[in-house]
Formats: sequence, C-alpha cells, structure tokens
Amino acid sequence: MTHVVLESCIRCKYTDCVDVCPVDCFREGPNFLTIDPDECIDCAVCIPECPVNAIVSEEDVPGDQQHMIKLNADLAKNWKSITRRKEPLPDAEEWKDRTGKLDELIR
Repeated sequence: MTHVVLESCIRCKYTDCVDVCPVDCFREGPNFLTIDPDECIDCAVCIPECPVNAIVSEEDVPGDQQHMIKLNADLAKNWKSITRRKEPLPDAEEWKDRTGKLDELIR
C-alpha cells in the first residue's frame, strides 16, 4: 500500500511532508507534490505534517478523489525528487481551503 496526495495540495504545495519522509518518495511539480508509489514504504509519518490534510493512505482515498491514485503514479514518473522543505507557493493561504482544484494543476 502507498500514500496519495489529494487535490487539496494543488496551488499550495506545502512541503512539510518532505522533511520527514525517510525514503524521499515525494516528487515536485510546478504547483503540486506527488508521492511515487514505487518508493513509498507506507510509514505514514507524512500524514500529520500536511497542513491541508492532503495526504492519505491509498485505502482511505475518498471516492471523489480516486483519480488521484493514478495521477500520483503517472506524475511521479516524470517529476524530480524533492528532499528538502521549501516555502509554500506565494498564494498558498488563499488556495488552501478551496476544493475542486484539479483544473489548476500544472503538469
């Protein structure tokens, strides 16, 4: 089993989760983080670090977010690893509570 980053990360990209990951399974895109399912060891230390609750176990992905399982896997193939925390996007506070952000994703 792996963990999945949900739509709530889009346009926020808080990276608190990256600092605690023991296997460096996070990948970084322009306005979203993803988890490489081939690297994730299901340790769950990243879950409480996310200020927007964007990380869940694959088995706990809500029905309206099931598409994020495949999206995480697909994007992880092409995005570079991120291993250190960075500042969130400049307008992260404005976007953190919004829903339905998939159209905002920059691949």
